[in-house]
Amino acid sequence: MKNSKSKIVNDPVWGFIELNSELHLELIEHPYFQRLRRIKQLGLSSLVYPGANHTRFEHAIGTMHLVRSAVDVLRKKGNKITDDEEEGVMTALLMHDIGHGPFSHSLEQSIVHGVSHEELSLIYMNELNHEMDGRLSLAIDIFMNRHAKKFLHQLVSSQLDMDRLDFLKRDSFYSGVSEGVVSSERIIKMLDVRQDRLVVEVKGIYSVEKFLIARRLMYWQVYLHKTVLAAENMMIKLLQRASDLAANGQKVQAIGHLDLFLNRDIKAEDFHSNDSTIRKKALHHFAFLDDADILCTIKNWMEHHDPVLSVLSRALINRKLFKIKLSPNPCAENKLLNFKELSINKFGVSMDESAFFVIDGEITNSAYSTEAESIYILYKNGKLKDIKEASDINLEGLTKPVRKHFVCYPGEIMSR
Repeated sequence: MKNSKSKIVNDPVWGFIELNSELHLELIEHPYFQRLRRIKQLGLSSLVYPGANHTRFEHAIGTMHLVRSAVDVLRKKGNKITDDEEEGVMTALLMHDIGHGPFSHSLEQSIVHGVSHEELSLIYMNELNHEMDGRLSLAIDIFMNRHAKKFLHQLVSSQLDMDRLDFLKRDSFYSGVSEGVVSSERIIKMLDVRQDRLVVEVKGIYSVEKFLIARRLMYWQVYLHKTVLAAENMMIKLLQRASDLAANGQKVQAIGHLDLFLNRDIKAEDFHSNDSTIRKKALHHFAFLDDADILCTIKNWMEHHDPVLSVLSRALINRKLFKIKLSPNPCAENKLLNFKELSINKFGVSMDESAFFVIDGEITNSAYSTEAESIYILYKNGKLKDIKEASDINLEGLTKPVRKHFVCYPGEIMSR
């Protein structure tokens, strides 16, 4: 695992991170991974929090750094983890976000239908594994939870994984939302393994409680902030409109590689193709899609002849974001109809097209799922308890999903 050509990354969140694995250096230098430098971690959140311009590149390296610390802690407590397994779990975390596209969720719901970023991450890992003569096989087994030591997968994906420990603290740092600050280092120091299950020593229970509370607050204040929600839904509708126009034979020009996906030269099913030429072509072109392609294309669409596409593009680029209202109940049908009629009058669109301006939906927030694998607290007598039972505060509010309904619409339709 060690490499004489080690490098050091100066990370503003974790400090100096040493990269001393030949495999990791090769992966980081690969164009597939370098693309993550051009993908914002928080998408459109910078429209609300101007400092939130960090990328998925540094997040991926941060998660790898944290899992190395976790492995060191677990080894000191007598848990056997080989050097190959250490490199494997670090690789799994380094690669866990490699399938993310620009503005991932917006792209998945509009242009690249039928394939999620999780699926794409695995496809890219398999492709790189083939390129690198099977050197990612162990990492893929850990990523897919096929490895014998199940606790290694929990470090990659669970309710207390290294992904969450990094992004909560990193997103808090860059957004300036202090509620997201968690004691990641202390939680890692308190980790252990029992019955092939990742557990937290009882001394770390308060840090876990704070982690769950921080997760809930960050979702409401950053990830599901109502203005971010409005911007993301505008992006989804904008890309859907472009996709619909292209599907109906209208010319909708896009920058670079985005044009191939928008005009169906490359389809989502190509990523799953058994024909390696088709699959590699799709992976190659997707690997060159980044935030700049989307934003430059939208700038061009500001003058498009289609009123829906041009109005949405100008609104997003100039940050004239839709008004948004949150409610415990869905917006009444007569109110939605009124918003649509006002949009028709304002923009000269049809009733069908008014759906691109009046957007309703639902969001949920649950900091701790009782249906997923539990976070277990380890007591000194060896007994294990679910954090929900072990905590001396009422965590019911964190386990019950909170649902809110929203409606977005252009603010100018209400002007008289």
